[in-house]
Amino acid sequence: MRLPDFEAWAIFAAVVEHRSFTDAAKALSVSKATVSKAVTRLEQHLDTSLFSRTSRRLALTESGKRLADHAQRIMAEGVAAEEAAHDETADLSGVVRLGAPMTFGLLRIAPLIAQFTRQNPLVDVDLHLSDAHIDIIEMGLDATIRIADMPDSSLRARRLADVTLHVVASPAYLAERGRPNHPSDLGSHDCLCYSNATTPDIWRFSGPGEQNVVVQVRSRITVNSGEAMLPALREGVGIARLPDFIVGDALAAGDVEEILADWRAPPFGLHLVTPPSRLRPARVDALLDFITRHHGCRKMNDHV
Repeated sequence: MRLPDFEAWAIFAAVVEHRSFTDAAKALSVSKATVSKAVTRLEQHLDTSLFSRTSRRLALTESGKRLADHAQRIMAEGVAAEEAAHDETADLSGVVRLGAPMTFGLLRIAPLIAQFTRQNPLVDVDLHLSDAHIDIIEMGLDATIRIADMPDSSLRARRLADVTLHVVASPAYLAERGRPNHPSDLGSHDCLCYSNATTPDIWRFSGPGEQNVVVQVRSRITVNSGEAMLPALREGVGIARLPDFIVGDALAAGDVEEILADWRAPPFGLHLVTPPSRLRPARVDALLDFITRHHGCRKMNDHV
């Protein structure tokens, strides 16, 4: 059996990451000719073109796009294996690249990162905050926090907790427009919707007697940040569904009130997601275990 050309796959992954033969060569500390020969060798072995090359532009072919993830995983596995071997005899050090949703990251993850880096002075953390769905393989992240129902995929995940959504409105809004008593009443109200949801204006509820209700709401404001709904919510613009970590303080202060208390939106899972490989540098495992302990999570042992 012929062994795979691991060097060529790794160099292909570097070109994909840097989108340039020249930049990949600099990153790998090799010549541009070495990069070019490796990619050509891989193309000949696979009997397909991986890049469309012009004097001004380098773009992946359809075959290249399909194989890019495989190449990046091969590269990541090799790096992780070497770092794991090194970490057995070395103190925790290096960079951990972590993603998280914007508001949850600011409120819950950033404080943990501060504690962790103080306790581990040789570890640096590159924290990427975004409410958009991100590809952790393409972005080169070691892990990311996701608040969502996880689809089937090759990624690994540990479920940190359920995230309960509260249906809330300001006292002023309820005094002016009335208090909904059933989810179907929401159809005649103004609502604030989260645009990163699959169907922002479709709200699902379960309630007494195992009833399930689906309501299409009218969105006065649609926004890709739950925290950005708070000013409009306090001003009485509409009704919103928000998790406790965003709306908890407003509820406690009486700025908003929970409505439809007997009805619950399906809970979302708070997940810690990593690439498929079980091989991770010790510094990554240390940070993930630190987050796990502070969220009362179970160990990572299941796939999604």
